[in-house]
Amino acid sequence: MPNNVDMRVNLAGMELKNPVVVASGTFGFGREYGQFFDLDELGGICVKGLTAQRREGNPPPRIAETPMGILNSVGLQNPGVDGFITHELPELKKHDLKIIANISGNTPEEYGEMCAKLSAAGVDMIEVNVSCPNVKAGGLQYGTVPEMTAEVTRLAKANSTVPVLIKLSPNVTDITVIAKACEDAGADGLSLINTIRGMRIDVKTRRPILHMNTGGLSGPAVLPVAVRMVWEVSNAVKIPILGLGGISSGEDAAQMMLAGATAVAVGTACFADPYAPVKVRDGLAEIAEAQGLTHISELTGAVRPW
Repeated sequence: MPNNVDMRVNLAGMELKNPVVVASGTFGFGREYGQFFDLDELGGICVKGLTAQRREGNPPPRIAETPMGILNSVGLQNPGVDGFITHELPELKKHDLKIIANISGNTPEEYGEMCAKLSAAGVDMIEVNVSCPNVKAGGLQYGTVPEMTAEVTRLAKANSTVPVLIKLSPNVTDITVIAKACEDAGADGLSLINTIRGMRIDVKTRRPILHMNTGGLSGPAVLPVAVRMVWEVSNAVKIPILGLGGISSGEDAAQMMLAGATAVAVGTACFADPYAPVKVRDGLAEIAEAQGLTHISELTGAVRPW
């Protein structure tokens, strides 16, 4: 990696040694990928999505390939927040990287309770996933209604002693409305985009390929949508953005930062190449050096629209 570029960035008060983290749900808790490279190479790890109680997830098939990506309906399989704190967090703390806990709740109060536990346990940041069914509202998603998103944001902030990012759903008419609601409710930053809802059907059996019928689309196919949404949100709010969605190269990451992201997350690319996050970091540094930049943060928001 070129050493003439200062790769440090500040994401909502948390300093990362480089702007590349790994996205929740694509890297587990780091144990498996740690067999390929030293996790200290990363700026941070956003761990597998956590819920208040242990979950087994959805029945298979729950992952399907698509051209330029994958569909998943894993269903938040995880050991629960207490299991994570007991069995996974101590191992992660041995590494020189920032630990971002991703959480999903059934009620606003559940989000608050998890934030309190994780803050006390010593994570560096909490990423609040608001793209989950809201039991109280008959299956609506928190992330699609500004008032509900704001309620979750306020409770998360009230119960957290570390910075809070709100992870936004792209499955909305205008993502900037949701982003502004989060900012007004006190969010320290935003994370976007989550997966785009999609579906595949086996024409021979006439059944959906996924057991749950639909799933979340991720991978290179969603990159242009993600870049567009990061650009729109960065022009609508003043809080920092963690940009993700289809990043698999340094150029992809540079696009995301130019659109307004302070840092980026690599997700689905890890399934095809476990070294993808390191390659993205190195490619990003090479682009910055070739352009004569001294600090990688000079890319953030530097797009020049026509």
